[in-house]
Amino acid sequence: MTDTSLPTVRLAHGAQMPVLGLGTSPMDDDETAGAVEHALGLGYRLVDTAENYRNEVGVGRGLRASGVPREDVFLTTKFNREWHSVDGPRRALDASLERLGTDEVDLLLVHWPNPDQDRYVDAWRGLVALLEEERVRAIGTSNFKPEHLQRLLDETGVTPDVNQVQLSPRTTRDATRDYDAEHGIVTESWSPLGAGSDLLDDPVLTDVAARHGRTPAQVVLRWHLQLGLVVIPKSARPERLAENLAVLDFELSADETDVISALDRGESEATDSDSFGH
Repeated sequence: MTDTSLPTVRLAHGAQMPVLGLGTSPMDDDETAGAVEHALGLGYRLVDTAENYRNEVGVGRGLRASGVPREDVFLTTKFNREWHSVDGPRRALDASLERLGTDEVDLLLVHWPNPDQDRYVDAWRGLVALLEEERVRAIGTSNFKPEHLQRLLDETGVTPDVNQVQLSPRTTRDATRDYDAEHGIVTESWSPLGAGSDLLDDPVLTDVAARHGRTPAQVVLRWHLQLGLVVIPKSARPERLAENLAVLDFELSADETDVISALDRGESEATDSDSFGH
């Protein structure tokens, strides 16, 4: 990766992934195109999308409009349950590339394990083949619990580069983060600001934010980074895009990190990937 001051993390299979990027759900194509173009202009170099978001066309438009070289952007997408077979990820990738209007995706993820379907191991085998063929630079999972990940390792021996999960101070996912860290998997946080909740109004966060002269959202994003997570906040508003990026020049104390982590309400706050998926 070049032309960016954002720190990166080295993934298990060698790719360098920026630690902060742009999430795009639930924006439509037009809103996504504008957000991606503006974000890349500000210095973002990680963009996250998915087949199920129905905005890959918009991501591609934004990439091209930005003028930033494709090789300088780390692009992630994900595929749905209909592609859970050994050959399915190849067909899903081809379809995503066509919608994106690009020749390469950097990171391809299984979006949900869908254990009721019981084909996510085959989907993983298909991803491993794409990695070996250098069709993608990295492969991973989304919304996988430790038991789902362990089955992948037991049956294929190949470790995911990334496990993207719902994670915020209200749902810290300690068991998943511990498992990922033990196995060299980077944990990536979706809905990192607790979308749809009153998280950012919590007095703990407003107090820490006031001490640092920052917004509660900036404090939460800094908390993610100091836990060693990759974080992808979603916004289409130019001022919020700039705000979310400006979290690299201050540091939370250990006590502040701990008090934010203590806001955790447990796994019940997260969408259960044993019963939900697409």
